[in-house]
Amino acid sequence: MDHCERRGVDFRVNRFLIFVLLTLPLPLRAQLLDIAIERRFAEVSHLRVGDTVHVASGADAPERMARIAAIVEPTADPATIMRRDYRVRLHLADLATLLGQPDRVDRFAVALESGVDPDSAAERLNRAAFGYEVFPSRVIASQSSTTFLVVSRFHRAIAIISVLASAIFLLCLMVLKVEERRLDVAVLRFTGISRRTVFKSLMLEAMVIAVVGALLGVLLAAVASAIVNWYYQRTFSTSLIFSLLQWRTILFAVALSIALGLGAGALAAWRMVRTAPLTLWRRAG
Repeated sequence: MDHCERRGVDFRVNRFLIFVLLTLPLPLRAQLLDIAIERRFAEVSHLRVGDTVHVASGADAPERMARIAAIVEPTADPATIMRRDYRVRLHLADLATLLGQPDRVDRFAVALESGVDPDSAAERLNRAAFGYEVFPSRVIASQSSTTFLVVSRFHRAIAIISVLASAIFLLCLMVLKVEERRLDVAVLRFTGISRRTVFKSLMLEAMVIAVVGALLGVLLAAVASAIVNWYYQRTFSTSLIFSLLQWRTILFAVALSIALGLGAGALAAWRMVRTAPLTLWRRAG
């Protein structure tokens, strides 16, 4: 009887312990960490919200269990687009525990109220204590953008060379185009049409050619920009804009194209109307 009662007591105790273990929340049992991963990492690893993964600070470091609490889309940053690494976000306390380095950070940001001068705030914070160095975000952005400034200057130099080369090519093209009209110009001059009228007609033709060429150039630039963005956004899996076609750029390009076309047409037309009609007739023959 006593033995049966002890067995009954033992049985009830075991059932109670099993019930408690099964009803404990999962983070309490496994000490899960809540983490957030970026979308690219989730797509490559086929992970979803609620999945459990192992995290560690190194290959030989002890592992911790973590639960994916969110999948985020990081802000597109040109400075990190070529690294092709995957980011995992943790709470600061969890990250310090995982690294075994509590009360230590490499970098953090301080938001200032409206009207506070960043340079003055950085100077006061640097004088407050030692062990850290404060920089305004403008300075950090300028230092990290040095590579892009060099690339921008290189592209500007290439653009200037391209414009000069295209201007010379356009001038040669307009001269050849006008030279083909020698017979027509000679006939117009023989019939009594003034030089000014002939010059205006040649300038009008040059303007039409320049406008049509500018519109075709804008269309080609829009198509090329769309292809560049589609290819590199697909390659790097990002929303970063690699080719930006702005209205001011379009207007500048169209104005420059029309100006160069009119200039080239004016030089070619002036050279044509200054030539005697009989000379033009002989050259055309």
